[in-house]
Amino acid sequence: MSVEPGVTSNLTLLDRFSRELPEMAVRWQAEAPAEPQLLVLNEALAAELGLDSAWLRSADGLQFLVGGALPTGATPVAQAYAGHQFGGFVPRLGDGRALLLGELTGVDGRVVDIHLKGSGPTPFARGGDGLAAVGPMLREYIISEAMHALGIPTTRSLAVVGTGRPVHRQTVLPGAVLTRVASSHLRVGSFQYAAFTGDVDLVRRLADHAIARHYPAAAAAQRPYLALFQAVTAAQASLIARWMLFGFVHGVMNTDNMTISGETIDYGPCAFMEAYDPETVFSSIDSWGRYAFGNQPVIAGWNLARFAETLLPLLSNDIDEGIALAQEAFEVFHAQYDQVWSSGMRARLGLSAGVEAQAAAELVDELLVLLKESRVDYTSFFRRLARAATGDAGLDFAGFDDWLSRWRALGPNPESMDRVNPIYIPRNHLVEEVLSAATAGDLDPLRRLLDAVTAPYDERPGLERYASPAPEDFGEYRTFCGT
Repeated sequence: MSVEPGVTSNLTLLDRFSRELPEMAVRWQAEAPAEPQLLVLNEALAAELGLDSAWLRSADGLQFLVGGALPTGATPVAQAYAGHQFGGFVPRLGDGRALLLGELTGVDGRVVDIHLKGSGPTPFARGGDGLAAVGPMLREYIISEAMHALGIPTTRSLAVVGTGRPVHRQTVLPGAVLTRVASSHLRVGSFQYAAFTGDVDLVRRLADHAIARHYPAAAAAQRPYLALFQAVTAAQASLIARWMLFGFVHGVMNTDNMTISGETIDYGPCAFMEAYDPETVFSSIDSWGRYAFGNQPVIAGWNLARFAETLLPLLSNDIDEGIALAQEAFEVFHAQYDQVWSSGMRARLGLSAGVEAQAAAELVDELLVLLKESRVDYTSFFRRLARAATGDAGLDFAGFDDWLSRWRALGPNPESMDRVNPIYIPRNHLVEEVLSAATAGDLDPLRRLLDAVTAPYDERPGLERYASPAPEDFGEYRTFCGT
């Protein structure tokens, strides 16, 4: 059993999840390190949460960030959930190396979860050590904050704290704890866990909890649980469309990694695609491409079907009617995805509202074929394209001249393009460079990369290398889950 925590009275953490759903929460304590070392602190996020950065940097604040000192009355818990992992159902997963410290109300009145990763084994650890290494925790910090800066819904990273503990993976690595902030940690897998118990009342209470937390308007609907399903489906459709717009590959879209809130969660084998290719895979364990870039919308639909299955007893007493209702409600996925994708690509191409929708769609489809054939860097292409709107092409690949002339004829706006097309993303070679340096104790490269990717649209002198694709000798890129 982990050590008893200290107490800090500087803030209040609520325990609504564990009170309302005790069957899905195991009270537990973090194995807090005696001498934590702050590696990175998100001061802007701290301010949004009403937390004093100077206090967070203090000895008491660091103990809070690793779960060693909590407000009076806080009830840290490991959450239970199930999940389909690469298509295979596992009925009991849960927070094996994570803890929900509690729910915090930010300065804007919004309630968020304060959550730890790498805080030691819990009853859900399944034989694992419950620890995390510096590299994977900093990866989540970098990618999640870059996603936030791009306007993609995501969990956030408040801090990464070194533990001073060795973590045994392929080699011995320095340990760390990530302090994560999320609208909640409710997942499709949470509903699968509740449904697998056979307790319909538990599923109902979980659904009521999700409605109150995320979609209160659903409570007033004629069919509240159908409205919940439809709202989650729309949120996920919007999220996945944004992933696709910016070339983000999650890498492990298991149902336990799909949130009810519509936020991106769990940055394990993730990366941004460089050369455009729908078959891009970065995960070392996804040898058959289940979670390839181009498969992400289909997998999202598959996951949402699993969510619908858990809600069927709440949708109707007649199973066939429940299925029909869910199938009809799922149509919102296609409508929402198409709307976000088409409007996003129209903006990326600088096309005005006056351009006919069909003409814009055909232009996008043709462009993606050209990008794939020529293996053009997906991110830098759109910034270069904005220059081409004024005649400075700088773009030379097969079959492009005809497309370019037709696009220019539509009067694209290069200024608006630069507002929506990032110049800096966390490119894979840069991320690996930063993680290697940080693992060796050098945090300067981390700070420089964060400076670039958290203001991704603002081109600045001296940051040229952060806008460039990987060198040719970087090779094929593979990422690992970090557990």
